[in-house]
Amino acid sequence: MTAKSKIILIYFATLSGILIWLAALFYAPYLKSQSSPYSGFLYALFSPTCHQIPSRCFYAFGNPVAVCARCLGIYAGFTLGTIIFPFVKGFSKPSMPKAKTLILLSLPIFIDATGNLLGLWASSGWVRLLTGAILAVILPFYFLAGLTDYLLRNKKRTNSY
Repeated sequence: MTAKSKIILIYFATLSGILIWLAALFYAPYLKSQSSPYSGFLYALFSPTCHQIPSRCFYAFGNPVAVCARCLGIYAGFTLGTIIFPFVKGFSKPSMPKAKTLILLSLPIFIDATGNLLGLWASSGWVRLLTGAILAVILPFYFLAGLTDYLLRNKKRTNSY
């Protein structure tokens, strides 16, 4: 398998995974609206990564989405970043963006979360969603570059023995 083929495989596996993850966020409230006992499993699946405070969640099917607005923004931003990745980087060996790009895109969520924590303001769900998405849209560029680099280096090490 060529390096380009591996990169494409990694990309589509990542895209498939994040789309399934994102769909599960909305499938949980759907199952709950149908009184399915399986909805609890999906909410529990996301509970280690999110506080799931209902007042900070968007609602679908009359029930809270499985994560808060900020986490939903992070997952949606990661999805968007994954979708646009090939249009920006193509499928050649990806390189990581500069650290200052990550710092710049982290500022909105840092400022908003700090202001909320200090009690200076209480952000709406839409602001939380947006700040999460702004940060997360760059994350696939690091994730895909790092994973590709790891797998390609691992292949070279295996071949050298």
